Amino acid sequence: MTTDPGISAVAALDDALRQGMYAYIRRARRPVTRDEAAASVGISRKLAAFHLDKLVDAGLLRARYEAVGGIRRVGRTPKVYEPTETDIRVTIPERRHEVLADILVDAVLAEGEGESARQAAARVAGRHGEEIGAAERARAKPGRLGAERALTLLESLLARHGFEPGRESPTCVRLHNCPFHPLAARAPELVCGVNHAFLDGMLTGLEATRVQAVLVPRPGECCVELRSS
Repeated sequence: MTTDPGISAVAALDDALRQGMYAYIRRARRPVTRDEAAASVGISRKLAAFHLDKLVDAGLLRARYEAVGGIRRVGRTPKVYEPTETDIRVTIPERRHEVLADILVDAVLAEGEGESARQAAARVAGRHGEEIGAAERARAKPGRLGAERALTLLESLLARHGFEPGRESPTCVRLHNCPFHPLAARAPELVCGVNHAFLDGMLTGLEATRVQAVLVPRPGECCVELRSS
């Protein structure tokens, strides 16, 4: 089983020394040496090296050899550390607010003449979903898809996008998690409409013509289920 990078990052920070050095390096806004990182939390250089390498392995820091301050000195060039652009977010169940944000921003930028904001959001959501479905079709090369084969392929795809799909019958997949919660609870018509269009677009991109996305709201779950048509 592949470990979620976010979980690995959180696990790496489950140590007071690593937290302290990581915070120090982020605040420094420049590459930091092992000696500096060690001094920031009051430990030896050797112990600091062990913890810093753990943070590198978790994707939180990157390391390289560099002359500090651009000054070349006699001896070995020191190893320096700086933060990566990793955005640490771990939610259980999984949330994908960045997907919704991308759709809504693109909708604002691409809103057509005579088109409402909600219509633009649904159109853009469909396009996003279609791109994901088409990429999955290109990867899997499934050929012509019947309903059951399409639903099996969709289960794997939707699981990777946080929907927690469950096969209620050979011809129906229920989505047990809403990746856009709790925003869906605040604006259900908007967010559920975007979600429906997103999943419908995914079916289009996958060329799953024998499956349809149907709005069937249930408390605590995604508002959409996928059925054979």
